[in-house]
Amino acid sequence: MFIENDILVTWGGVAKKYKKGEYIFQEGEPAQFFYQIVSGRVRMFNVGSQGKEFTHLEFMSGESFGEPALLIDMPYPASVVAVEDTVIIKLKKESFCDLLNNYPALEKKLTYILAKRIYNKTVTAREMINTSPEVRILAVLNGYKKRKFEIDNMIEIPYTRQEIANFTGLRVETVIRTLNKMNLNGVVKISNRKLFY
Repeated sequence: MFIENDILVTWGGVAKKYKKGEYIFQEGEPAQFFYQIVSGRVRMFNVGSQGKEFTHLEFMSGESFGEPALLIDMPYPASVVAVEDTVIIKLKKESFCDLLNNYPALEKKLTYILAKRIYNKTVTAREMINTSPEVRILAVLNGYKKRKFEIDNMIEIPYTRQEIANFTGLRVETVIRTLNKMNLNGVVKISNRKLFY
């Protein structure tokens, strides 16, 4: 969801810089803020009992995150970390709720965004139960292109092989092997270790 930065600041929002690798919040912490990215990128993930990470979503400039836990007054179900240096506007929960009450159009927009995320998560889950590594990887690549509104063009995918493994639940070796095969078949292009799709 995108709310004009000036509106967030007017309602008490504060911009904060996060360095690459710095946590915005961790799983289990109480939800206290609405977060909107001004610049940069963050990753929402869980860590399994054996230390394996699973990435749920990445959020980019102009997107918000963490709203479900905030709205239902529950702890965060996942952690969020900055993937690169990132600037985020934080707005206290009470101020965010007041903002929504005063701007019904924003509340409607939030409902739409949350419904779209649930829908996309269900579509992604359907792809992840497929046993084919290529289908899983394509689901991640297509999801990124949709968010960038670049469905028809080949673009650089900023994810590392490890990040793709974290999105798909595959081992990084499987991701590398599958991407190399996809490159040979012309599905993706790998040039100077950069991935294009």
